[in-house]
Amino acid sequence: MSDKIAYARHGEVAVLTVQNPPVNALSQAVRQGLWDMMDRAEADIGVRAVLIVGEGRAFFAGADITEFGKPPLQPHLPDLINRIEASPLLVVASMHGVSLGGGLEVALGCHYRIAVPSARVGLPEVHLGLLPGAGGTQRLPRLSGVEPALEVMTTGRHVGAKEAHDLGIIDVIQEGDPAENGLAYAQKLLAKDAPRRPVSGMPAPAPIDWDATFEATLARSKGQISPAWCVRAVQASVEKLFAEGLKAERQIFYDLMQTDQREGMIHAFFSERQVSNLPELKGVATRGVNAIGVIGGGTMGAGIATAALLSGLPVTMLDMTAEAGMAARKRIEGNLSGALKRGKISAEDHENILTKALSITTSYDDLSEVDLVIEAVFEDMDVKKKVFAELDRVCRPGAILASNTSYLDINEISATTKRPKDVIGLHFFSPAHVMKLLEIVVAEKTELDVVATSFELGKRLGKISVRAGVCDGFIGNRILSTYRTAADHMILDGASPYEIDTALERFGFAMGPFAVADLAGLDIGWAVRKRKRAEGLDPRARDASYADKLCEAGHFGQKTGKGYYDYAAGAKARVPNPDVMPLIEAERAAHGITPRAFTGDEIVRRYMAAMVNEAAKVVGEGIARRPLDVDMTLIFGYGFPRYRGGPLKWADMQGLGGLLDDIKSYAQTDPYFWTAAPLLEQLVAENRTFDDLNKKG
Repeated sequence: MSDKIAYARHGEVAVLTVQNPPVNALSQAVRQGLWDMMDRAEADIGVRAVLIVGEGRAFFAGADITEFGKPPLQPHLPDLINRIEASPLLVVASMHGVSLGGGLEVALGCHYRIAVPSARVGLPEVHLGLLPGAGGTQRLPRLSGVEPALEVMTTGRHVGAKEAHDLGIIDVIQEGDPAENGLAYAQKLLAKDAPRRPVSGMPAPAPIDWDATFEATLARSKGQISPAWCVRAVQASVEKLFAEGLKAERQIFYDLMQTDQREGMIHAFFSERQVSNLPELKGVATRGVNAIGVIGGGTMGAGIATAALLSGLPVTMLDMTAEAGMAARKRIEGNLSGALKRGKISAEDHENILTKALSITTSYDDLSEVDLVIEAVFEDMDVKKKVFAELDRVCRPGAILASNTSYLDINEISATTKRPKDVIGLHFFSPAHVMKLLEIVVAEKTELDVVATSFELGKRLGKISVRAGVCDGFIGNRILSTYRTAADHMILDGASPYEIDTALERFGFAMGPFAVADLAGLDIGWAVRKRKRAEGLDPRARDASYADKLCEAGHFGQKTGKGYYDYAAGAKARVPNPDVMPLIEAERAAHGITPRAFTGDEIVRRYMAAMVNEAAKVVGEGIARRPLDVDMTLIFGYGFPRYRGGPLKWADMQGLGGLLDDIKSYAQTDPYFWTAAPLLEQLVAENRTFDDLNKKG
């Protein structure tokens, strides 16, 4: 008997109720229980149909993640699904909540499917570097056709009940209790003597141009291979007998299991869930946040306000003048219009947010009752200190005072207040209502409940929140500054910005560093360089000024129409700016540098070595607590390809010894920049990996 599957008989229908909270993951016990209960139903005299239904929140949310990385246990899911489909009884799935991955594959192995209107289905295995390996690539195309099935598989998106019905995945949509719905449906099917209807017996769908679709899918996924291999598996569903198609699917699944991409994406999957789980916050009570203030209504401030408003929080937006406040309102309105078009909010929500939840003011006194305030003003320490002095004056005791600074010292900012324990950094990424990363920068005197409240806020805003310590640039921008410097050095030595962007986009970045700089605005980097020079550069540091000359000419990237690229034909038409290479060549000549050629592989290796080396320093110094914190920061804030797992997971897979050897070889010509991180040297000496540090917690 199974404690995961309850068996009940209602006339001619055996009801198998899955009881594996919270989401009925398909653990070994659940798989075995389903197998045993199918045996029981088939042996139960008078039973003509089986209903499979989930208790609680879902039908099946998919695989049991606690089994990831372990040897598979029998019964294997493909065998179970084939066994369900082959049953002489009529088998019905009644679906609610989510039916994802193996959960949908179980439903496809049933003969009929009914769902409540709120149900969602999907095959998200591509997000783990895999493809559906229990018949999904063979059965789904027989119901929906090839192209809709590929769209569902290669995106991994959730499909609502109505669309799933239109695609032929769900037969009936019915309001009500899933068990009652399913039982009534099964009884209705029996009453009209409906036949068993195994999907495997349905005709194969029409073929498409497989090679062209494979190549297009590979290009669209920026080097991730699992979406493209979905195409080959679906091709097998069309060209082979069903049993042979299943074998082809399983072989591709096993091949993908052996890849670095699968390992990287599994690491990202677990790290995303672990990154906000900090032992020191366990049991710490949070401060209630029911209203927030945002200071500065530029692009960043408006984005932060939009994110808060979309999460249901009322926002008081402060700007210096009424005109600036109106401009901020228009930016927020534009952001909300985008959410309305995408169906994230209703027209009524849109109206209520703008008329009730959002307030615009020019007076600090109007922030006296908010629970948390975030400043998003110009990145200048004196400006921020003035803002915090005003907040110290007007905000109620216990209110959290947060800075959205990208680089500046939170300790120095907090020291200007009488309440440093209430001050924290909340570093959002632009556009703040879209980008998932939130760096939570903890100052020396920040109270634990302020940290806990900030993580709770991040969760409410739908962010991936990462704890960071205080240093110039925190985790992300500190590492960014280093690998961008490595790129600048390669330019001085002979590479072009366009060769570097191309190499890194082939590696998997959505955009290369110079295209990103144009998007963000070259004036941002210019301001940082000027600040660092004013503070005094180490005489050993190589410094490049060609980008400053672009800025001096008023070329700040996309917003001015020119930067490293010329955007006269539009933002997506990236044409190299002809002014750039003469500036670079002049600087090389001034430094007496004879340029040399760089291969794409060499560009990637140097760029990644700089990233990993600085990341190891960040972890070694405790700015990031764990390597996975770095990996999540770079994936969610800086466009690092998820399928590579993050820079430190990538480094583990490449081999730390080889990377350290490369860094030491680079140091022969530039020992200042290429100083090996002590943590990296220690790990190599001890034959350990960055992931070993993650496992320590």
